[in-house]
Amino acid sequence: MHPTPATPTTRAILATGATPEPADAGTASPTGLATDAAVPGIAAPAPFAPRHLGPRDDDLAAMLATLGVASLDDLADAVVPGDIRLNQTLNLDPPRTEHEALGRLRAVARQNEVYRSLIGMGYYGTHTPPVIQRNVLENPLWYTPYTPYQPEISQGRLEALLNFQTAVADLTAMDVANASLLDEATAAAEAMTMCHGIARGRKDAFFAADDCHPQTLNVLRTRAESIGIDLRVGPVSDLDLTVGDVAGVLVQYPSTYGEVHDHDELVAQVHEAGGLVVVAADLLALTLLRPPGEWGGGGDAGADIVVGTTQRFGVPMGYGGPHAAYIATRDKHVRKLPGRIVGVSKDVHGHTAFRLAIQTREQHIKRDKATSNICTAQVLLAVMAGMYAVWHGPDGLKRIARRVHSLSGALAKGLRDQGHTLPDADHFDTLTIQPASGDAGAVINAARQRRINLRHIDDATVGVSLDEQSTPDEVRTLLEIFATAAKTEPVDADALLSDPQSEVRNPKFRRTSDYLTHPVFHRYRSETEMMRYLTRLQNRDISLAHAMIPLGSCTMKLNAAAEMMPVTWPEFGAMHPYAPAEQAQGYRQLFDDLERWLTEMTGLAAVSLQPNAGSQGEYAGLLAIRAYHASRGDTHRNVCLIPTSAHGTNPASAVIAGMRVVPVQCDDQGNIDLADLDARIADHRDQLAALMVTYPSTHGVFETSVRDICQRVHAAGGQVYLDGANLNAQLGITRPDRIGADVVHLNLHKTFCIPHGGGGPGMGPIAVAEHLAPFLPGDPLTGRDEAAGGDGGGVGPIAAADCGSPSILPISWMYIAMMGGPGLRKATQVAILNANYMARKLEGHYDVLYTGPGGWVAHEFIVDCRPFQKTADVTVDDIAKRLIDFGFHAPTMSFPVPGTLMIEPTESESKQELDRFCEALIAIREEIRAIERGELTADASALRHAPHTGDALTADDWPHAYSRHAAAFPLAWVREGKYWPPVGRIDQAWGDRNLACACPPMEAYGEM
Repeated sequence: MHPTPATPTTRAILATGATPEPADAGTASPTGLATDAAVPGIAAPAPFAPRHLGPRDDDLAAMLATLGVASLDDLADAVVPGDIRLNQTLNLDPPRTEHEALGRLRAVARQNEVYRSLIGMGYYGTHTPPVIQRNVLENPLWYTPYTPYQPEISQGRLEALLNFQTAVADLTAMDVANASLLDEATAAAEAMTMCHGIARGRKDAFFAADDCHPQTLNVLRTRAESIGIDLRVGPVSDLDLTVGDVAGVLVQYPSTYGEVHDHDELVAQVHEAGGLVVVAADLLALTLLRPPGEWGGGGDAGADIVVGTTQRFGVPMGYGGPHAAYIATRDKHVRKLPGRIVGVSKDVHGHTAFRLAIQTREQHIKRDKATSNICTAQVLLAVMAGMYAVWHGPDGLKRIARRVHSLSGALAKGLRDQGHTLPDADHFDTLTIQPASGDAGAVINAARQRRINLRHIDDATVGVSLDEQSTPDEVRTLLEIFATAAKTEPVDADALLSDPQSEVRNPKFRRTSDYLTHPVFHRYRSETEMMRYLTRLQNRDISLAHAMIPLGSCTMKLNAAAEMMPVTWPEFGAMHPYAPAEQAQGYRQLFDDLERWLTEMTGLAAVSLQPNAGSQGEYAGLLAIRAYHASRGDTHRNVCLIPTSAHGTNPASAVIAGMRVVPVQCDDQGNIDLADLDARIADHRDQLAALMVTYPSTHGVFETSVRDICQRVHAAGGQVYLDGANLNAQLGITRPDRIGADVVHLNLHKTFCIPHGGGGPGMGPIAVAEHLAPFLPGDPLTGRDEAAGGDGGGVGPIAAADCGSPSILPISWMYIAMMGGPGLRKATQVAILNANYMARKLEGHYDVLYTGPGGWVAHEFIVDCRPFQKTADVTVDDIAKRLIDFGFHAPTMSFPVPGTLMIEPTESESKQELDRFCEALIAIREEIRAIERGELTADASALRHAPHTGDALTADDWPHAYSRHAAAFPLAWVREGKYWPPVGRIDQAWGDRNLACACPPMEAYGEM
């Protein structure tokens, strides 16, 4: 939480070195200069909102006529209950054009002073290979696809993620890695929870070495407190295993101070005591250092779980994120591994195919039995990191690592020669120095005068971390800084640099095993080949660049190019998250703007931008509620009521926030059953902590009793948590405060246009009422927010960076700045219009399962496919796979009701695209009717054999009764830009029985 800023004075602006803004920031041009004010008779610049919205004005009129309403306002009045309707205009800044918004944001970005940061602590300078930046990060075919739950149309991303998993498993010397987590600190928290789960309650303690990164220790403290783990932090020498209650031990490798320690004996002792060893490891260091999987001789004698970040594999620091964290483990623990795992299977033709493996572990299935609430991964960043390994290969990575190590070794020798004190320990890239003068502050200040940030460990100690961007000149500069600040004699830097030490000093710590041996890490060395490889993969997926992705509850809307452009600006990307605050005034302005806008849109009092996923937002919001009750002495309030229709992350988040889940039933209309709610409140009145409710409901309806529901919970002493997954149906027409919410999380990767990136990045900030403001997440470096309660009631951090994933926040800033209040309201109205229009078009073909008064739906709706299994032996899976032949991604399958499709068109889709999708579903319904009429069986139909690949269609043998033409071109317009699925229907069960989560041999690719 941050206070709403006052307007900066000219003196304050000039002190930052930023370019002063014109008085009317709304007229800033890309150059930062004012544009012409509006003049009668002169055409105004084109607004952005019509570019974001799909239907044209004549389309809107036709669609409204189809529904029998006169206007978008009339439709909103019919759909949204009157008692929650917002009868005021959102008080946001006037909408800006694309160029005006970019100009204003460029001026904001210039307020950031980008120093060279050698602070380390898990964040390092890196070079993003241009071939990856242009062809992945800036490419909508990579950043707009959805999570690969439909594997047949996600083969490119799945292969890229398999590369990532293979690289991580190889470098750590572990058996299996997952497809990414959120950041290193939360990955460590997941590993701690994993250890506790493997111990099955027999061991309730976890030990973390005090030379782990401080942000990791603070996130561990938050998680341990909420789930009842006894976290002990101290020197490894203080570890007491005699009691037998330690489930796991965490060490940093190398330590946060750069030291490389021998942990072989520690691993043996922990294993002897029945615990697990978790290692937070630097992947680049592991190209030179003996990996944790080989400690103690390797195998079961080595580390059990390895976590870390892949940020330095080509992903900018971005003031803290987003970056892809990793977690790797032994095969025997794979079913306890949090997050997603890509596996290898085969399709119906026997060809190798990829898919998400053993999904029965996931929180949406296990719900309150889940050990993790992780839903959003960091797929786009994992793809970048994996491709960085592909591009450089083992030799290239080792070259980078040796260069970094050599430079840091030369710096270390020079500093010692100057009389400064360094630990007598092996290191990789990080040095901890006690200046000869004893004054760390003088060195820190001297470095800042040279625009270099060093780590201020304490008054007598400085940290320096070199990285891929380091050069011999940088070493010379650092030696000069230390010599001048500490008043010591300079040394001959050139002599030091002419005789570098490229190998780790102690042979015991040197890596001798091979890694990245798969041909994929050796094949693509020329940019021509790499570009073609990336293009080949992207062509195996369906993205928003191909077609509508109508996933209910997932809000796959336009990610406009103007919104995406600032992500790669160096003023945002090159900032270290722990750089001095005065260097990040541009980010501070960005955060303040977003917090001000989000509080206005929610009607709540304060915002935290720290949660870096929707699941993390849920966790943070429930922790705030829990801390609020505790501050009032109500520590016994731990029951969380959750409707049975809720997202799977809801019950999982409640459990890891330390609450007990009690389900509330829904009635036949899909609404919360008020009688059952009253019964559950009566059962748990004294223990009631919260109700989690999604609005509009997950069933796609604006429930008319929602205010009454919130009032009943409040009357019983509980708080109301609003799941903001469906906020896209609220903006400008209702607000969480009108509904009765105390806290809401905001999926910026849904409502506010951050792209899904194939399953991440995401952001899940929370907005809270005033009484919950003191309980927002604390600072990652200092722990609890002392100003908001400290140890007396504040909540610790939940992520490694104070504002989660800052470098993607410009996307949402741009969206809100360009839409303004009227644009956001119209976007909500058009989203509701598009959904109701599609529901009406599908009448007579599919039954809409739930509707509100008057037969209206919200911004999404559920069609019931269950009858077809009885009448035609056709499953919802058959329908989803057949849609691929039409070039479409399926809607959300079997959630929240098994055997159904939940459709959300979003406001970004045109009437023409909506019509095409409806025509595809109607054509599929006709194929079902043919089965119902007895003209053919389900097994003989195109539905059962979809999707149809080019290989199958051109094979000599065509064993089907329907024609090849009917299979490939079921409607005439399908010929226009036909998408050819790369594989046939995938055998998921076979893949789980034959689990393989690393790159298959290259000969297998020929089968695809």
